[in-house]
Amino acid sequence: MRRTVPAVLLAVVILLAGVLLAAPASARPSPGGGSGVPLPNSMAAVGDSITRAFDATAAGCLLSDCPQYSWSTGAAGSSSVNSHYLRILAANRRIRGQVWNQAKTGAKMADLDGQLRTAAGLGVQYATVLMGANDVCTSSAATMTPTATFASQFQTALADFFAADPSARVFVSSIPNIYQLWSLEHTNPTAELEWQTFGICQSMLSSASTEADRQAVVAQEQADNNVLAAVCQQFAGCRWDNLATYDYTFRTSDVSTVDYFHPSVSGQNTLAGITWSASYWPTTR
Repeated sequence: MRRTVPAVLLAVVILLAGVLLAAPASARPSPGGGSGVPLPNSMAAVGDSITRAFDATAAGCLLSDCPQYSWSTGAAGSSSVNSHYLRILAANRRIRGQVWNQAKTGAKMADLDGQLRTAAGLGVQYATVLMGANDVCTSSAATMTPTATFASQFQTALADFFAADPSARVFVSSIPNIYQLWSLEHTNPTAELEWQTFGICQSMLSSASTEADRQAVVAQEQADNNVLAAVCQQFAGCRWDNLATYDYTFRTSDVSTVDYFHPSVSGQNTLAGITWSASYWPTTR
């Protein structure tokens, strides 16, 4: 009897080892950087022109999208933008090539549901959201998206996404501080000319806007960021950046020298770092 017990135990150990080795790689969770949340094997970005890296200050990015420099899904193959995708890839090779950028230049919160539905259809395990700038950046302060409408649209988008896969994860960035951008660049004659010529965010950036107009935009943006926080908190799989993006103070180098509104390549990299530090895996580099 004393000899048979170790033999049985050895057989059990061998059997368990064989089961673990036979498990497919996709079924094994990746380390989560201390967060307890496994790194995803697939991801998508949703949002607007910021996430499409529109007008990033780089060759080939004049008045066009340059998603290879996106803060979220960029994969330019250089150290210019250390995106969420590249950071995850460095620790989890199973995500290689399983990345999509569903953002669209000009998109508003009304478009988020469709973008997230597409992402859900691709079976992504992780999605980043940066949406809302175009809801406050309109032709005038009077034409901004009402807060209640904004909230309903965001609620619907997240509900539909998590209905497709309750185990998926979403990261929600706050809307960048547009007033701070105006404060940084409005004394630059070239920036003023670009904003007027291309009609960029006239609710805030128009030379005809009064301080009262701009403060109305500030109030609306703060209300929208409050909505993003409150709605996100209703879903267990949603993580809010706690105003990390909004609270960041822009530097001149962060801003495109094409339109003086969108992030430059350097700005995209800064945005990647700010949002990653507020993400599920801040200690994973």
